[in-house]
This record gives sequence, structure tokens and C-alpha cells, in this order.
Amino acid sequence: MSAPDEAKLNNVLTSTLDPGSPRARSHTAAMTALVASIRAQEAQIREGGGAKAIEAQHAKKRLTARERIALLLDPGTDLFELGLFAAFGMYEEWGGAPAAGVITGLGRVAGRLCMIIANDATVKAGAFFPMTAKKVIRAQTIAMENRIPTLYLVDSAGVFLPLQEDVFPDQDDFGRIFRNNAVMSAMGIPQMTAIMGMCVAGGAYLPVMTDHVLMTEGSGLFLAGPALVQAAIGQKYSAEELGGAAMHAQISGTVDYKEPNDHLCIARLRSLVSRVGQRPGAPFARAPFDPERDAPRYPASDLYALLDPDPAKGSASGYDMHEVIARLVDRSAFDEYRPEYGRTLLCGYAHIGGTAVGIVANQKTSQPQTSHTGEKRMEFGGVIYSESADKAARFIMDCNQNLVPLIFLHDVNGFMVGRDAEWSGIIRSGAKMVSAVSNSVVPKISVILGGSYGAGNYAMCGKAYDPRFIFAWPTARYAVMSGSSAAQTLVEIKLRQLEREGKKLSEKEKEELLASIKATYEEQTDCRYAAARLWVDAILDPAKTREALMLALEAASLNPDAPVFRAGVLQT
Repeated sequence: MSAPDEAKLNNVLTSTLDPGSPRARSHTAAMTALVASIRAQEAQIREGGGAKAIEAQHAKKRLTARERIALLLDPGTDLFELGLFAAFGMYEEWGGAPAAGVITGLGRVAGRLCMIIANDATVKAGAFFPMTAKKVIRAQTIAMENRIPTLYLVDSAGVFLPLQEDVFPDQDDFGRIFRNNAVMSAMGIPQMTAIMGMCVAGGAYLPVMTDHVLMTEGSGLFLAGPALVQAAIGQKYSAEELGGAAMHAQISGTVDYKEPNDHLCIARLRSLVSRVGQRPGAPFARAPFDPERDAPRYPASDLYALLDPDPAKGSASGYDMHEVIARLVDRSAFDEYRPEYGRTLLCGYAHIGGTAVGIVANQKTSQPQTSHTGEKRMEFGGVIYSESADKAARFIMDCNQNLVPLIFLHDVNGFMVGRDAEWSGIIRSGAKMVSAVSNSVVPKISVILGGSYGAGNYAMCGKAYDPRFIFAWPTARYAVMSGSSAAQTLVEIKLRQLEREGKKLSEKEKEELLASIKATYEEQTDCRYAAARLWVDAILDPAKTREALMLALEAASLNPDAPVFRAGVLQT
């Protein structure tokens, strides 16, 4: 195509959003308040174990985990934190575990994008709760899938013993961390560890299974501490004799670099990272990119105006998903695939930060559709119909065929139900889409904007379908079904149970039961509940979504492997 012809191509999205309308202003005010509330909770989580615990860390002449990370990162850059809400609202009987006692995220060190995993010794001495292990494993999984160099800042007392049965034995528990160390090493992913505190028991294997081991004076690295050694075999030694930095540097030969303090240890770590070679990148198409020239045509702040944050109606409120895409993609240019068919799912090609991507997004406004029998009908926004699923399955396969990473934008109520849907083969079409997502080999990145319910979550690449990253807006909700529908169903089940027991509730008691069940269900569908359990990697400020996607795509581009795509058996 010649340059003049390309200039005439009608692929730039036009926005009809009026940010000054009463509806938009109402949404913006509510979203601003919700984002501010979440940011306040994040600030509290970042305080870790609190002021006294921070003072205790400083009294040992050690920096806190966040102070160490600030020194490690390149000047003027920030950590893109993952799993900040991990364990949020959990382990209250033990005093809580802010951020699960470990900090994970992507940051630039000596110009390189790295995964950073740092124990927070202000939270129960950096002990591993069940969610701590799962959070570290998730960070390692992201590093493995994207071939990201990984840096461990170790300062941990080991397993939190009161919960050891939930930390120790299973496939996604403590031992998996060391298995991942070995697998990552075999994959050629650089790993380095700086021990700047305690590193005991099973946790002592982690640093020694990485490429480089650094250790500060006053730290400890041993399978068993002095008290346990004396109890087990009757020998009495100091911590320094058993596993101090000098012993490991001079006698056991276990550590590669002994440093006098945290500052110099981190300086050494930065120096080592600067010498790591660059491997070939991924084979994805990338256009020349200029942040100013290629910015979207519309401000990201407009995204606040689209969704109603009220959980009772936020996901149900209609909005045009084109408006979201126009504020995420380069120059707001979007080559939509089959735009007049299966309209409740949008599919199309774009660039984000110069990287070519395919986008699959739920359309939230009702759409006209003509059936194969000639019947004209309106299809509900946010619902996946047979035509939509067929279109999306084909598009996902095309992206895999042509090595185009996929972005999924969720606001889905689920698949259509009823006689007409069943006769149209909705189960077959849905299975086809789920199969295409399952066998996809290109990077997949999911963003949950509103609802992500039932099998719609699966088809749109929910956590079970291996997205490289999965993010959520503060308005995100996900569960088997929406809160209102679920609450009514659960109330009916409860009423029938009570009737079998010979009990009958008054109308007021029924209303109270409904309110109680609905409140519990709404709490469990909240994005913070999901983030606490690592069902999402981060809760995004909607206005920062483009930046998050650009970083995720940069990370994905570090993995040069592009396996052959095999679709498997498809029901046609």
C-alpha cells in the first residue's frame, strides 16, 4: 500500500464521549474517589510492619526492603509493583501480613528490566505465610514466561511455623520456589541474590541456587540456627560461626561477594547486573515509536468517565468499548476485524508502544444482529453470543498464526443462555473460543475493567488461562455470576432449606437475609478480594492502563521463543 493510500485508510477511532456531560461527570467523580481510596490503602500496605518494626530494622543497621529497592533501581525510575494487595484482609488472627511480607515487581536496574523479589523483614521478620510463597511463585512464573532477569533481596526468618502445613508441602508452596530457581537457571534466566539479613532453614537453598550470591556482614545463612543446632545435636556455636558472611566467604566458599553493608551490597548487585549480556528478543512486529507523535488522540483521564463504580450498576451500565481502545492504542488507530459481525465482541489490530497487538474486548452497548434465518434482534452488551465467539476464536487463531500478542479487555456477563442460544450452538462456539485461548502460544495480557463472570472469564483469558499478566481496574468484579443474581439464587436455596426444616421467614427476615448474603457476595467479588488472593497481578488506575500494557509488552518481548501453534480439535 502506498503512503497516500495508507493515509486515507479509515482506521482512526473517533470519540463521541462528552466528559462534561452530567453522566460522565458523575462517573468521573465516583471513580476518582474510588481510585483515591485504593491508593490510600496501598500507602498503608507499603508501611509494612509499621514504624516500630522499621525502627527495629534500622537499629540492626539494615535498610528496609523498600529502601533497598529504591537504591537498587535506576535513578528517576519506579518499581511497577505486582501483588501489592496479596494477603489483604487475611491472617488477621496473626496480626495480618501486609503485602504478604514480600515485595515483588518490575524495575530497571542498570538499564535492564528486572523482576525484583524482596522479603520485608518488618512483617513478622520476613516469615513466609501461605500467600508469601504463592506471591514469590507468581513473580517467578512471570519471570520464566517472559525470560526476565530476577533479583532476590533476602531477609527472612523462614516459614511462619503456626501455618506451616499450608506453606510447606504442596505444588504451589514453599518448595516450588527452589524448584523454580533450578528451572530458571536451566532456561538461562539470570538470577542473583543479595542476603542482607537472615536466610535460614529451607530458605537457605534459594540464594545458593542462583547465579551470584552476595552477603552483608552481620547476616546469617544456615540450614539450622544456633538454638536448633544445640537442641538437635548438642553443639553450641554462635550465629557468625555457623553461617556468617565471613565464614561463607572464607571457609565454605558459598558466597561470591561479602559486603560490609546494604548500600555497598546493592552497589555490587547493580554492577553485576550491568554486565549481563542481552539475548535475542521476541519475533513480534514493532513499529518505530515516538511517545509524543504516537500518543492516543484522547486523554487517558477520560477513562474515568465511562464506568459507574457503583457495584450494583457499574458493570451493567452501557458504554462503547471503542472509547477505551481509543485511549490505549497508538494514535487511536484500530483495524477492526469483522466489525459488522458478532458485534458484542470487538476484535482488531493496533499498536501499543510500537508493539503490534491483537485486541479482544467485550462491547458493552447493545448491538443489532441479523440471524442466519433473517431475524433481526438486539444483542445485550457484555454478553457473548455464538457469532461473537466464532469471530473471536478465528481472530485469536489468526493472531497466533501471525505472531501477534493478544490483549483481552474484560467486561463480560457471560455467554448467552436460552432456547435460541442453545439452538445456535452457543456451547460449541464457546468451546471453540475457550480452546483457541487455551492453546494460544503468543503472549496474552488481560485487563478486567468491569465484570468478568462465569465462563466469560474463561473465554476472555482469566487467570486459569495463563495470561502473562492480568490487571484489574478498581471497578473490576469477578465471580461465577453477578452479585444480584447470585444473592437471589442463594436466598432461594436457603429458604427451601429452612422450609424443609419446618421454618418460615417473615418478609422482613427475607429482606435481611438477602441483604446479608448480597453484602458477603459483593465483598468477595471486589477487586481487592481478588488481588489479595493473587487472582490479579495489580489494580490499575484506569488512566495508567496504557503505561502498564507498554511495560507488560516490553517484558513479553524478552522471551524469544515462539512455539508452533496447534489448535487441537475444534467443534465446528
